[in-house]
Amino acid sequence: MRDWQPFLGLPLWVWLFVIPTLLALACLTAPSRMGRALRPLQALLDRLYLWSGVLAAICMVTILLLIVAQMVARWSSLTFPGSTEYAGYAMAATSFFALAHALTRGAHIRVSIFLNTGHHFGLWLDAVAMWIAAITATYFARFAIKTNIMSEMLNDRTQGQDFTPEWLISALKMFVTAPSQWGKLWAETGGDWVYTPVWLPQLPMSIGTVLLALALWDYLCRLLITRRASITSEAVE
Repeated sequence: MRDWQPFLGLPLWVWLFVIPTLLALACLTAPSRMGRALRPLQALLDRLYLWSGVLAAICMVTILLLIVAQMVARWSSLTFPGSTEYAGYAMAATSFFALAHALTRGAHIRVSIFLNTGHHFGLWLDAVAMWIAAITATYFARFAIKTNIMSEMLNDRTQGQDFTPEWLISALKMFVTAPSQWGKLWAETGGDWVYTPVWLPQLPMSIGTVLLALALWDYLCRLLITRRASITSEAVE
């Protein structure tokens, strides 16, 4: 199948679903050893979740600043082209960047009525539910990235009044361009503002869903290692 073409010798679905599931099973069968092996990676991921929350907060503040700028422009009889689109992009980025951070802080809605039936039964029910959620989030993340790729291939552009500087687009394209092609990339970059490519506001969606999938696999492994839920609701005083 073309949708699941090989990556490093293995089908993509093996990397996305089978290997993480095997890692979770290893955490179940050898919790002490896997706990020691994964501890440095988990510390790094915790920082990553925190910074995704910080980015979400910055995007939320950006929405406020855009609203204030719209008000000032209206009072000054000036135009602010694309302000509505920029605010929409910031709102979407806020939602997706916050997914992983909110999950680790227990801010997602989780129906836990069946988890209170007993520690042993609740533990396995929680593990199965988190595994299903991880599979679903991984599937979502995979196709979110595919959406970015298709938008770039089709050179899809926004239909609104928002514009983006060409240098910003080229700077982001450097991450998916071979270093040998960087000179050509910047040689073709002008100093104009162009209609925003659709893949640009789609990037936060892809990043956010990837982080959510990572967080779900990560906390599934933590659950199987410690035999207790690492995701707890924040205390309300």
